[in-house]
Amino acid sequence: MRNLQNDPLLLTPGPLTTSESVKKAMVRDWGSRDLEFIAMTERVRLGVEEIAGVADGSHVCVLLQGSGTFAVEAAITSLIPRDGRVLVLVNGAYGHRIRQVCDYHGREYFSMETDENVPPNVAELAAFLASNADITHVVAVHCETTSGILNPIAEIAKVVQDHECHLIIDAMSSFGALTLSVQDVPCLAIVASSNKCLEGAPGIGFVVAEREALQKAKGNANSLALDIHAQWVGFEINGQWRFTPPTQVLAALDQAISEHKQEGGVGARGRRYAGNCQVLIEGMRRLGFKTYLSDNLQAPIIVTFHRPRDRNFEFDEFYSRLKNKGFAIYPGKLTKTDSFRIGCIGHLFEDDMKAAVEAVRDVLTEMEISL
Repeated sequence: MRNLQNDPLLLTPGPLTTSESVKKAMVRDWGSRDLEFIAMTERVRLGVEEIAGVADGSHVCVLLQGSGTFAVEAAITSLIPRDGRVLVLVNGAYGHRIRQVCDYHGREYFSMETDENVPPNVAELAAFLASNADITHVVAVHCETTSGILNPIAEIAKVVQDHECHLIIDAMSSFGALTLSVQDVPCLAIVASSNKCLEGAPGIGFVVAEREALQKAKGNANSLALDIHAQWVGFEINGQWRFTPPTQVLAALDQAISEHKQEGGVGARGRRYAGNCQVLIEGMRRLGFKTYLSDNLQAPIIVTFHRPRDRNFEFDEFYSRLKNKGFAIYPGKLTKTDSFRIGCIGHLFEDDMKAAVEAVRDVLTEMEISL
């Protein structure tokens, strides 16, 4: 068992707990124009493309400074023309955020919204696209971390393709752990970041976009910094970032991708997280907690639990006591239900989840909470 006193485990959807070797990768200074750093940039791009299932050069990885939201905004504003019409599938906070991006940048959009514990209805999507032939793009979230729900992205992709539209997938909380290949799931772009299932540090987002679409994207972007066409052209010309790159974060991601491959890739990473998730849910249910989602909708990424109704329960105190025992969790993000969330991802294992459940049990006793 690791020492939790000085380095609490982050049971969150990211930033999350990283391996010691990923941390150590960040202690070196890099010159952004050094050939070694340029080679690292290319290695990371190719590593991301491999994880995304790119095998024929159909898609390319464009790295971007910033969080995952930066990359989502960059993909939407660079790949969707200013006269494009967008359908946003919404069942949580990140679908709402995509709508905000469209608002900020003047992209006309429509919404199909379901409750936070209900996946998008594929039949309704097909009917909407059939009756709205002017829709050019659909944007969907793969795993919506508001609740932890796994949306049926393959079925969504097929419907979008059948109606000759283009799909952008926000795969922030799934990329690297849940199968998502551009060969099997037709899409214009997959968007993700360094600090979730790849187990790197925060600071890099990326877009795995269709090469042909990137070639046609010049002039679409409303933002200089978020123009992924220009960023891609820079990488293609000399391998360099347009603006100051997050050098240490890239080194951490390079190491994280290497460890991802050593572990066995997407399948092995997903199985570890699924084991973590099962241990967590079974243990919390034994304590009396109820999950928000039914098991068939639950992604092995983050789990939402209903807050206890006991009047002794106060989340901030619950959080602080757990953190003092070495575990940091997340508050709930649901709009209609009081909840909190516990993540299953990061450099965590089943023994860590068992220890977390034991810590929750001890805190319930300390706070005199009955379930």
